[in-house]
Amino acid sequence: MLLGFALVLTRISSFLLVLPVFSWQAIPVQVKAALAVLLSVFFYTTTPLGIASTEVSALTAILLLAGEAVYGLALGLIVTLLFSVVQISGHVIEQQMGLTMAEIVDPLTGQEVGPLASMLEMIFILLFLSANGHHLFLLIVSKSFSAFPAGTIPTLDLMVGGVIETSSVMFVACLRLAAPMLAAFLILMVALALLARLIPEMDIFFVGAPVQVALGLSLTAVFMPFIAGFVKEMADWMAKLLPL
Repeated sequence: MLLGFALVLTRISSFLLVLPVFSWQAIPVQVKAALAVLLSVFFYTTTPLGIASTEVSALTAILLLAGEAVYGLALGLIVTLLFSVVQISGHVIEQQMGLTMAEIVDPLTGQEVGPLASMLEMIFILLFLSANGHHLFLLIVSKSFSAFPAGTIPTLDLMVGGVIETSSVMFVACLRLAAPMLAAFLILMVALALLARLIPEMDIFFVGAPVQVALGLSLTAVFMPFIAGFVKEMADWMAKLLPL
């Protein structure tokens, strides 16, 4: 009985450890631990175990716990990769705007991030949570225990393949979100280059910098409605990719 609960707790704890929102430093550790225990009690009492705990040796128990930790981390990593699409797109826009050095410390994660990327990520997370996206996290955990009960995990090839497939989905999504903006900045660069040819005495860098920032902010305003649509797309991707 104790081993079965430990297996469930290990998978859920490792999943929450890297899960967006729940892994933020702003959330107290006590709250995270209480949430992990509460979810573990619920899923332990509602899902069957994949192995009889009375027949397990100490070494086997350690290996089972390690496997559950790896599986939970893999599930959380896939969700994190999908969440990073908007932030990466924001970084691309910041680079084109010349705001690469304008970084701030995010009080939620404790990491240095760009202001625009952080803002877009916060908007995306708020939209995701307002659409009951946190219910999707619970659904992922529930499906993982249905497909692989505690004590059984997918093969390493399957987990690695899931992470690789998610990375490819993330790359394509980043291109889809950032490509129109990159095209607009490319047109701006060509226009500034032609202007520099026509008026050599003009300080093109002095003129181009504010134009880049203005274009970036304008494109960001245009970009906002697409974030809401991306929330639904990400939910569909999670349903297809998870559980592994």
